[in-house]
Amino acid sequence: MELRYKGKTKDVYELADGNYLLQFKDDVTGEDGVFDPGANTVGLTMEGAGKSGLRVTKFFFEKCNEQGIPTHYIDANIEEATMTVQPATMFGYGLEVICRYRAVGSFLRRYGMYAKEGQALDAFVEITLKDDKRQDPPITEDALDMLGILSKEEYAIVKKLTQQISYLVKKELEKKGLELYDIKLEFGRVGEDQAIALIDEISGGNMRVYKDGIYIEPLVLEKLLLE
Repeated sequence: MELRYKGKTKDVYELADGNYLLQFKDDVTGEDGVFDPGANTVGLTMEGAGKSGLRVTKFFFEKCNEQGIPTHYIDANIEEATMTVQPATMFGYGLEVICRYRAVGSFLRRYGMYAKEGQALDAFVEITLKDDKRQDPPITEDALDMLGILSKEEYAIVKKLTQQISYLVKKELEKKGLELYDIKLEFGRVGEDQAIALIDEISGGNMRVYKDGIYIEPLVLEKLLLE
């Protein structure tokens, strides 16, 4: 097992068989000790966050696989906080795809002249570049195509998968009386045919979830969702 990458919330190892092992950590993104799924820095360490995030990720990846949604997921070991996945090729240096059902976070900061906090949005999809130096700038379909990161045909696939996965997550949360405000996903090319598939994770650290208008922390979300 060879360490390939040390990330903010996960470390990535290459296994002898060519697959990869993701080691979930208790670090979460945020600023000044406050959790923020959209932040570029590790803001705090929450004991149990790694296993909690993995439990939620396992739950949603297996739901996706049941519905025929392509993912890189193979299996997970909760006790060791690890997940085995197929290798994936990123788009450029990596993209983050956000699906928004409510106007909060960076959407509200950018468009606050027009949008009201908590305003309903119709599964609005936006893509940002994974670029800490430039604070993950949003990028348009045309720019992605012109810069050779994602073709227009690939963009359409990513957008469709994003809305499909986000709807699946939204409906599962609704069963527990929870409301999904927004969610951040990642995609890559997976398998021999390099098909576009969901990669990374789907956990409380990647989404904003509310219950009766009150924000639900990731560790609490896991308990409410999986109890």
